[in-house]
Amino acid sequence: MTFEHHHITLKNHLSFMKNSKSLLAILALLVGASILTSCKKTKVTEKDGIEYTYVKEGNEKAPNGEFLLYNLEITTASDSVIYSTADYPFPGYIMANDSMPVETGMDEIFLSLRKGDSIAFETSIKNIYGENAPPTVNKEDIVKVRLGAFEIMNEEAIQAYFEKVMAAEDVKKGERAKERIIEEEKIIQDYIKEKGLAAQKTESGLYYVIEEEGTGEPVSVGTTMRVNYAGYLLDGTLFDTSVESIAKENNMFNEGRPYEPLPVTVGMGQVIPGWDEGLLLLKKGSKGKFIIPSPLAYGENGAGDMIPANSVLVFDVDVAEVQ
Repeated sequence: MTFEHHHITLKNHLSFMKNSKSLLAILALLVGASILTSCKKTKVTEKDGIEYTYVKEGNEKAPNGEFLLYNLEITTASDSVIYSTADYPFPGYIMANDSMPVETGMDEIFLSLRKGDSIAFETSIKNIYGENAPPTVNKEDIVKVRLGAFEIMNEEAIQAYFEKVMAAEDVKKGERAKERIIEEEKIIQDYIKEKGLAAQKTESGLYYVIEEEGTGEPVSVGTTMRVNYAGYLLDGTLFDTSVESIAKENNMFNEGRPYEPLPVTVGMGQVIPGWDEGLLLLKKGSKGKFIIPSPLAYGENGAGDMIPANSVLVFDVDVAEVQ
C-alpha cells in the first residue's frame, strides 16, 4: 500500500460517494513547525525508519469499517507546498481496517492514527510516494510533513458530510464562475475586435457569429443535430476537430478515430454549456462561430493536456443535419 492509497482525491471522493453533491467548510488542522519547540513524543517506523513526532496525541481509535478524516500538508525543505488537503474541498480519509497490510513507513503512520493526533516529521519524497513521485521533484529530496486526524465517521455520516461540503463548493464555484465571466469579457472583446467579427452576446456571456443562416425550423431542446466542428484556444491552437482536412493541416490527424459530424441532442448536457446554448441558435446548414468563456466551457479544471484551466474557447461549427 502506498501513500496514494491513503489520500483519496476529489475525483475519488465523488466516485466513492456515487456522485453525491456536498456545506461544511474545510477544516484546517495543519501543524506549524514552530510548535515543535517543546519536548514531544517521538517514534520511528519499523519500515523506512521514519522518525515522527507527536505534537499532540489523540486517544480515540476508529472502529473497523469507519472512517478517520485527516488534513495533510507536504512541503519542501524551504516550505514550498507540494501537496495540501487545504487546496481541495475535502480532507483526506482512510477506512479503519486492522487487517490492512503494512508495507511502508507511511502505512505504519497512517494506520496508527487516532482522532486528535497531530504529527510532524521529515523524510524523503521516495518514502512518501514510492515510485509515484511527482515529476517536478527528486525522489531523494527531503520534505516536511504535517498530518492531523480530526474526526471519525461511519459510512452514513461521511456521506452526509461530503454532500454538505460539495453543496458549499458548488455555491463557491458558481460565484467564481460569475467573477471569471466578467474578467474574460475584455479578453473576448479584444479577440473579436482583432478578428473583425460581427459577434453577438447572449445573457450568459456566450458570444456567437452566424456566418450562414441555414434553413428549416429553429432548433429546440431535445433536437438531435449532427455537427462538424473545429475547436481552438484563443491563440489559434487547434485542440480538436471532426474534420479530417483540418486535422491534417494542423498535424493532429489520428488514423484511429472517425472524422464525421458529431451527434448531439441539444440542451441535454451532453456537451459543454456554451455548445448547448449556441446550438439552439442554429438551423440545418447553419455555419457559425462560438466564442465561449471558460465557465461555459471546461472551467477551472480544463480538459486533458490541450485545454488549460480557465480557457476561453473558439469553435467553428457547421450543422450537417437536424433530426
